[in-house]
Amino acid sequence: MIHEIDEALRSLIRENALAGSGIEVLLEAPTKEWAARRNTPTVNMYLYDIREDLRRRELGRIPEYDAGGRIAARHRPPRHMKLSYLVTAWTQRPEDEHRLLSSMLVVLLANEMIPPSRLTGSLAELGLPVPMTVASPPPEDRAFADVWTALGGELKPSLDVVVSVPVPAAPPEPAAPLVTENLVTRVVNRQTRIAMSRHTKGRPPKGREPADHRPEERLVQPPRGTPEDAATPSETTKRKRRQ
Repeated sequence: MIHEIDEALRSLIRENALAGSGIEVLLEAPTKEWAARRNTPTVNMYLYDIREDLRRRELGRIPEYDAGGRIAARHRPPRHMKLSYLVTAWTQRPEDEHRLLSSMLVVLLANEMIPPSRLTGSLAELGLPVPMTVASPPPEDRAFADVWTALGGELKPSLDVVVSVPVPAAPPEPAAPLVTENLVTRVVNRQTRIAMSRHTKGRPPKGREPADHRPEERLVQPPRGTPEDAATPSETTKRKRRQ
C-alpha cells in the first residue's frame, strides 16, 4: 500500500499544485548524481522514513458481521505506519523553486488527510481515513541535515510530508459456528424410577431470542423390566429364604 500513497500524493500535487505546468513528479532519491542529470523543472517526492505511529496502536479484536447480523469473523485493529516524504523542487533559479514549494504547501495544507477519492486498491477497501501532516517539526531523533548528508547532497529547502497509513495487522479469524442442534439431558431418579428429559433448543444470537424460547422438560417413565428396576435371580432367591 506504500505505492498507493505514492500515487495518491503524486496525483494531488500534479493536478492541484502543478496543473498545466507539465512539471514531472518523481520518487527517486535526490542524490548529487541525480541532481546533476536534471535539466528540466522537477518536483521530487522522496520517501526517506517508515515507522509505526505508536500513539494510534489499538488492542483487542473487531467483530465482522454477516448479512444476518451474526458475528462471522474477528480481526485485529490495523496498525498505522508513518510514511515520511522529503518534497523538493528543482529548477535553474531559486525563485522558481520557491514558487513551486509555495504552491505545493498551499495545496497540502488544505488537506488534513488524503482525499478518499484519490485512494485506490486496499486503502480504498479499508475505508479508513489517512491523516497527513505538512512541515511539522521533526522528531528529536531525526534531523533533515542528516537526511541530506546520507544522500550526499547539499541542504535544500524542502517540505516534510508525513502520512499515517492503516495497515491490516493479520487476516480475519473465522468465528465459531453457531449452535443450532437441540441438547437433550436425561436424569433418572433410582428411587422413583422416573426419568426427566430436558430438551434445550439451539439458541439464536444474543438479543434475538423470541419470547417463547424456553427449555422443554418431559417426564419419561422407563419401561419395566429394565436393569434399573429388575432384581437379579440371586436377589430373588435370598428374599424367598428370608421369608
